Amino acid sequence: MAEQGGPQPDNPSYAGAPATGNSVQADFELLDASRQTRAYAQADAWRVFRIMSEFVEGFEQLCRIGPAVSVFGSARMPPSDPYYEQARGMGRLLAENNIAVITGGGGGVMEAANRGAKEAGGLSVGLNIELLHEQRPNEYLDLLVEFHYFFVRKVMFLKYSIGFILFPGGYGTMDELFESLTLLQNGKTENFGVVLFGSHYWSKLVGWLADTMLPRRYISPEDMELFKVTDDPQAALAHVLARLHAVARDTAPEGQAP
Repeated sequence: MAEQGGPQPDNPSYAGAPATGNSVQADFELLDASRQTRAYAQADAWRVFRIMSEFVEGFEQLCRIGPAVSVFGSARMPPSDPYYEQARGMGRLLAENNIAVITGGGGGVMEAANRGAKEAGGLSVGLNIELLHEQRPNEYLDLLVEFHYFFVRKVMFLKYSIGFILFPGGYGTMDELFESLTLLQNGKTENFGVVLFGSHYWSKLVGWLADTMLPRRYISPEDMELFKVTDDPQAALAHVLARLHAVARDTAPEGQAP
């Protein structure tokens, strides 16, 4: 049951713990700067246990999937969109090369990539999130992991992927793009490939980075090398496989070839 009206310290039935059901309202309360009373602080402390449980569940579910690539893009993309079929082909290609496909588990590009992976007999994974407007998991998933907190889910995408392939999308896709680039720029993750699929869609953004941010020295020339733009599925695959080979090389016992 969702929390109603915030903490109720005078209510004998209120134990100080946040609701454990599907409650987006709980996220509003966690991130609302106006809710800083002692009662809310007590509820926030209890939320730590839910956060911990999501990390544990994610680690346990995903630690055995093997090499994987996360595919992002718009959930609003219809099957009639050419990018839908390209994402489906990308999922198929990854699966044929023994790479699991991870998506957000919803529709659009996510459905397409999961569908392609499943059709090719590969492992199709969805990391679903509770949203204000419910996101229904697509029907092409072998493994579904549900999350309440965006930041826990973000860790799972990064921890269990050797790279991101980003198809045209909206704010969520941009969020994943710039978070991965920031981590790469600052050395927080290595051997990680970032591919922007669809040169026409991404061209103005890449141009703005090169023509506006770079001349002002807000980024460095090498930061423009942190991602690859392509329309070729094989080139996207090669880019993430290069990262996989780098991981294998770096983790191989000394004196042994990966």
